[in-house]
Parts: sequence; C-alpha cells; structure tokens
Amino acid sequence: MAENENGQERSEQPTAKRIREAREKGQVARSREFNTFAMLMAGGSFLLLAGGSLAGKLSALVIDAWTLERGLIFDTNLLVPHLQDLFGRAFFILVPLFIVLTAVAMLAPIMIGGANFATKAFMPKFSKLNPISGIKRVFSVQGLMELAKGLGKFFLVGTVAGLAISTIWGSLISLGEQPVESAILQTAHMASWIFLIASSALLVVAMMDVPFQLWNHQKQLKMTLQEIKDEFKETEGKPEVKGRIRQMQHEMARRRMMSEVPKADVVITNPTHYAVAIRYEAATMRAPKLLAKGSDEVAAAIRELAQEHEITLVEAPRVARAIYFTTELEQEIPGGLFVAVARILAYVYQLKRHDPDAEISSELPVPEEYLDPRSARRARR
Repeated sequence: MAENENGQERSEQPTAKRIREAREKGQVARSREFNTFAMLMAGGSFLLLAGGSLAGKLSALVIDAWTLERGLIFDTNLLVPHLQDLFGRAFFILVPLFIVLTAVAMLAPIMIGGANFATKAFMPKFSKLNPISGIKRVFSVQGLMELAKGLGKFFLVGTVAGLAISTIWGSLISLGEQPVESAILQTAHMASWIFLIASSALLVVAMMDVPFQLWNHQKQLKMTLQEIKDEFKETEGKPEVKGRIRQMQHEMARRRMMSEVPKADVVITNPTHYAVAIRYEAATMRAPKLLAKGSDEVAAAIRELAQEHEITLVEAPRVARAIYFTTELEQEIPGGLFVAVARILAYVYQLKRHDPDAEISSELPVPEEYLDPRSARRARR
C-alpha cells in the first residue's frame, strides 16, 4: 500500500478536486510506449501507401543534387542558392510525413489520459538539474526497470524484423539485377513492410504499459484519510466557522423579521410561549400574511416591540400555535385558519374604531392537525 511522507496509507480514492489540481499541473496518465507504437505504425503505414512516390521524388532530388551545371562549378556564389533550393524541395517532399507524425503525436496521448493543456507543466524544475538526483534516478529500481524494458523492446523488435527480412531475402538479393529506378521503388516498398511489421511488435509492449500507467497514475493520486479531511475543511470551511456564519445569518434574519413587526395589524400570542405578527390589506392581499413569529425569548421580544408601537396583542393560544407551526415568514396563512384569523382581525378593527361593544369571539376554529408540528411540516411540503 502506498504511503505518504508521514507514513499514512494512501487508501482512499482521489477526490474531484485532487484530480483537477493534478491535471492543472500536467499530471495525467500517459504511456510513452503507446505513443511510440502509434507514431511508428502511422509512419510505417504512410510509407507503405506513399513510400514509392516518396522514394521516387527523393531519388530524383538526389540525382539533381549530384548533377552540377557548368556554371555552378566555376561560380561558387551560385552553390548556396542551389543548396537552399535542394533543402526546400526535400522539406516539401517530407511535409506530408511530418504532418501525419505530428497529428499522431498529439492524438495518441489524448486517447490515454484525455486532452489537457497545463501551463504549470512548462515551468522549469531546477531540481531535475541536480546531477546527484539524476544519478540516483539512473541507478534506482525505476531506472533498472526502464533499462530492462528497453533491452526487451530491442530484442523483440530485432527478432521480428529479422524474421521479416528472412522471408523476403530472395527478393532483396534479386534487386541487384533490376534497373536502378525500379529497384529503388521495390526497396522502398519492402522496407515499408519490414518497418511496419517490426513496429507492430511493440503492440505487445503497449498493451502491457497502458493498463500499468493508468493504474500507477490512479495510485499516485490516492489520498490518506487525513488529506481528505483537510481538503473537506478547506473546501467547506471549518465546523466552528460554519457555525459562526450560520449564527450570524440567523441574527440577520431575526433582525429583518423584527423590523417587520411594527407593520403588523395584530400580534397573536400563546400567551407566553409563542407569538405571531399578522398583517392584512384587503386591497393588495388575498389573505393575511405572517410578518414575524417566534417562541420563548423571540416571542417575548415580539410582544415587547408590539407594545412599543401600540400594536394590539390578542391571546389566542391555539391560533398562535397553529400559525407558528404551519406558516413561514411572508407566506399567507393556510385556509383552515381563515375564519379564526378573520374573527381576530374583526376584533382588532373594532378596537381601532373605539367600538365599546368590541369583543373577540370565543369560537376560533383551528384544525387539530395544525397543532401537531410534524403534521404541520408535512402540510407545508
């Protein structure tokens, strides 16, 4: 089991944040063996398809290079432009091969670890320039493994290439009896086949290396339990900080709620445990709305604020509890409480008109399920 510098086991799968940070640093799964195999196969396939034409153009270029005109021999100033022309023609002949190899070199890594462009990967790492560290890497277990893998690839490719050459040895010997141009084309064709067959031997190495690189990359990204806890704290915040934030949010919400109490028409109380502030405007509201509610200390604060602003307090324990359990702030009271609240508001309006006959009805219907907090919460949902 992999361990970190503190000796803790990296037994946990990497989080999305860990994977994202690794990709930003350029740490993605890559297989050099698969990249080499893909480029060799692409180059061999291109040479097999266009090798004859390529060989013909290059042979014509060689003939032109060694066919010097009289003026070039006696005027050395013309040799430089002549060489520039030869290099330019050679470059344009080989451009299609360069394009194919470049495209494969870019696409092959994407097939393993996906597309990734990380600017941090371009930053120089001076630790790699340390010769002592370099020697340690060369003679480390990883270095020995790379050496063994290189020797294995050499013998594998050499063996396959030798077998391929042995099958066409007769054709190779007969090339000496053919005209130069046809011999060149035939040689290019056979060389392309031998190159492609020898390169295909690396498929075995690539098939072994790709799963290993994927597994090794995942292993390197694994985390300890402590690292996951630290990341969670960093991402979500420490519990005490989150608790303080929640407390501040509750205080702010409470202050906003208390600022609405002076706008209420009536405050209905339990009389001591619950208090709810109700407002109703017939012109703009379909039903009375809850402006503030609270229990115990908050209820006492609501009652005190209502008295300061001369808002009528009405003791109706069942109605106060029902509204507290069933209604959220700025919401309309439920339909089952319309009659009870309407009678309380009628009583309040009578008081405001200084009606000597003002009295609250003794019949304030409240559904029993509104008095059960659990049933009330289900009703709100």
